[in-house]
Amino acid sequence: MTTLAKSDSWLYTPSGETRGYIQPHALTELWFHTGTKCNLACDFCLEGSSPSDKRLLTPKLAEVKPFIDEALSLGVEQFSFTGGEPFLAKDIIDILDYASQFKPCLVLTNGTDPLLKRFDALLALQKKNQHPISFRISIDSPTEQTHDQGRGTGTFTKAFIGMRLLHNHGFNVSLARHIAKDENTALVEQQYKDLFELNGLSRDMLMVAFPDFLTPGSLPDVPHITTKCMTSYQNETQRKQYMCANSKMIIKKDDEMQVYACTLVDDDDDYFLSNSLTQSMNKKVNLKHHRCYSCFAFGASCSEM
Repeated sequence: MTTLAKSDSWLYTPSGETRGYIQPHALTELWFHTGTKCNLACDFCLEGSSPSDKRLLTPKLAEVKPFIDEALSLGVEQFSFTGGEPFLAKDIIDILDYASQFKPCLVLTNGTDPLLKRFDALLALQKKNQHPISFRISIDSPTEQTHDQGRGTGTFTKAFIGMRLLHNHGFNVSLARHIAKDENTALVEQQYKDLFELNGLSRDMLMVAFPDFLTPGSLPDVPHITTKCMTSYQNETQRKQYMCANSKMIIKKDDEMQVYACTLVDDDDDYFLSNSLTQSMNKKVNLKHHRCYSCFAFGASCSEM
């Protein structure tokens, strides 16, 4: 079992104030990172993913299964999968097959070639009548040119092909989008709804909007969150809605499966909690990462629960 010493900045802000923190209270959702390998190489990717990236490795079913079993003993309600691109993981169908025996699953995907190549296997899983497997597909902008500038020519069209296939075969589908600076949110959402209707999708499809989380290792100048911030501006109900309050993420790093506080902080070793889910639930999570400010200020969350 690995033990990493926390950095000096874990407990205190640069001005010496005690950092704000979250005390986990439940394991409602368990996330698995399928590795930072991706068929795309988006320069804005918060994971720095690309076809050759190996910052985080791809786990096998045998490595994932013990955490699924442990999570079930802790009362987990959903298993979710992110990347990289999950459908590049060799064992992803077997992992979904096992996990969906017990609880609903959610997969975050770019909806392009890797998904399309695994589609028949997903249909076979669906016919087993296990718990549902849902999908969130990334469409960064309602404008094809803007989306393709970031992800590559043709990816907008392919993602909608993937989305239509899933929807038309009865899978639940949602969409992840970027929040553009100074955007007219009402107009942007209307543009997406028009696209949904054009593609035979529900105008009421769930959209999850994210600010720019920046690339791994970025150190933007954002306000530091102190314990006073957490008690003065947020109440207990709000604190319990943070991802790190009710979820964890499993990553494979340096050939070892590790429990991290949430889906947004795997580029900072201070957020490695344990090799055990049970032990990780007892450890408070300090809001040190710059992405924690997005949770504090905007209520950002990767969860759909």
